[in-house]
Amino acid sequence: MAEEAGDHDTTTESVNEDTNHDPHFEPIVSLPEQEVKTLEEDEEELFRMRAKLFRYASENDPPEWKERGTGDVKLLKHKERGTIRLLMRRDKTLKICANHYLTPSMELRPNVGSDRAWVWNAPADFADEEPKPELLAIRFLNKENAQKFKAKFEECKGKMKLNEDDDDEENPDKVAEKLEELSVKEDKKESTKEEECEKKEVTSEKTAEN
Repeated sequence: MAEEAGDHDTTTESVNEDTNHDPHFEPIVSLPEQEVKTLEEDEEELFRMRAKLFRYASENDPPEWKERGTGDVKLLKHKERGTIRLLMRRDKTLKICANHYLTPSMELRPNVGSDRAWVWNAPADFADEEPKPELLAIRFLNKENAQKFKAKFEECKGKMKLNEDDDDEENPDKVAEKLEELSVKEDKKESTKEEECEKKEVTSEKTAEN
């Protein structure tokens, strides 16, 4: 019996060794790590909040609201160009479900029967890579969050309006530079005319002498 018990212990130990054995295999080909860019590196985050997004599927019969995803909606400002876009990615998969620039003409409208949801038109949304017009709706956890989003959305719209006005009315310094360029050109024209007149006078004098 003692020998049987000893054999049993040995078998148990070998089973435990097999169970704890963790073989390590070196990969045949080592792949270098690659940095994946999201195109958000050149942008400043102005706003972020969790929400649920919907799109109006007008192509369906009958048309209906369809859920596009749940995740963080962001308002991002480009550090150089000054443009502001709305970007939203789905949780876990990070797939883009909304991606469009803000324009002064965009208007948030309250969703019927809800104080925590907004509806707006996006003339060119790039969520599906190719730009297309979309009617979007976004719903927040509560009324307070919805109001925070609206306040920031309107603030960003105002910044876009100022950018448009700046483009229409040029900077005074640039206007002064252009005026200086024009005056230099005029001076060159005048000097050229004077030189031509002097040449004509010299030519006429030589002709008269001959």
